[in-house]
Amino acid sequence: MAGSGEVIRNAVTISRMKLMRCLPLVLIVIALFAGAEPRLSTPLQNKGTTAPAKTGKLIDINRASADELDSLPGIGPVMAQKIIAGRPYRAKTDLVTRKIIPQSAYDKIKGQIIAHQMK
Repeated sequence: MAGSGEVIRNAVTISRMKLMRCLPLVLIVIALFAGAEPRLSTPLQNKGTTAPAKTGKLIDINRASADELDSLPGIGPVMAQKIIAGRPYRAKTDLVTRKIIPQSAYDKIKGQIIAHQMK
């Protein structure tokens, strides 16, 4: 017959074995949720907005100043200068077709800009 010390050791060993079997599953679940984006915050975030600028006015890429262009999301001072240097534009899509700005930047600002023709 086994002594009480041996019974306790066997119980601890069995508990460790159960833990070791469950541990990989627990780690996988933690890894999956660690990389997941919280669902509640997604609708509140405004990624890649195409709404007009805060003032409600469209910014004319053929006449806007560097500061006005720089105020657009994803457009910094360098891209603003590239936009100015590439003028005139027949259409706002020229920014991408002429490789002035990347498609991802254009997608963020396309609802906020216009390309009026110079007279």
